[in-house]
Amino acid sequence: MIWRYVFIIGCLALTGCASSKHVDEQVQQEQNTQAASEQGDFEQEGSEQASSEQENEEQIASANDPRDPLESVNRSIWAFNWDFLDKALLRPVAVGYREYVPHFMRKGIHNAALNLEEPSSTINNLLQGQFEGTFTSLGRFVINSSIGLLGTIDVAKEIGLERHPEEFGEVLATWGIGTGPYLMLPAIGPNDIRSGSGKFVDNAYFPLADLNIYLSIVQSAVKALEARADLVEQEELINSSLDPYLFVKDVYFQRLQNKVNNGEEQKKSEEEQDLESEFDAYLEGIE
Repeated sequence: MIWRYVFIIGCLALTGCASSKHVDEQVQQEQNTQAASEQGDFEQEGSEQASSEQENEEQIASANDPRDPLESVNRSIWAFNWDFLDKALLRPVAVGYREYVPHFMRKGIHNAALNLEEPSSTINNLLQGQFEGTFTSLGRFVINSSIGLLGTIDVAKEIGLERHPEEFGEVLATWGIGTGPYLMLPAIGPNDIRSGSGKFVDNAYFPLADLNIYLSIVQSAVKALEARADLVEQEELINSSLDPYLFVKDVYFQRLQNKVNNGEEQKKSEEEQDLESEFDAYLEGIE
């Protein structure tokens, strides 16, 4: 009888120990889970703080950019151009133009529009002492305007005469004239005093100066549509950047420097090169 009581008491003691051990394990597990959760929250907070600090640094750098003294006004115009005008008009028209106009027709019209700029490139190459580019541009204009049916067919390219476009803004740059203030123009986009002045001179050359207002609009519109259509595949890089305005401005000034240096620049990633190439074409199309 006594041994029975002893046995029962022993079982109760063992059960109590096991229960206590199980409770301890649960407490330890909860503590570990809480610690892991706190660590995750700390890492997330640190990541968000780092991202916020990076964005703040970029905003401060942008605010102190001597090239952009009119930033507050430029940002407002950029928002109108990209968030409203481009989405509502330019992008849909450019996409429709690419999808519904036959490629051979688009190519011919675009070639003719570019051929009209060869005489200005001839003179601008000469003013920079680039004699190879001078004769190349002149030869391209003569050949494509005659054999190439008013420039619709790029015959000169087929015989090895590649385009060597030069603008008067690049001439001014080689003469030591700075860009002046950065400007974001309504419906036109990024620009600067030097490039705008250069474009005015370029339009005074033959045959651009002899075009009536309607043909001038058509020539600019064709370039803009082709350039915007080519930019569609790369536009996500603009939208996903921390500051699209700052991103576009940096690409714009890199493009200017690259044009002045005739393409001699530091090596960049393939993605950056593709974006800048498409963006360069877009900017050239809307100028």
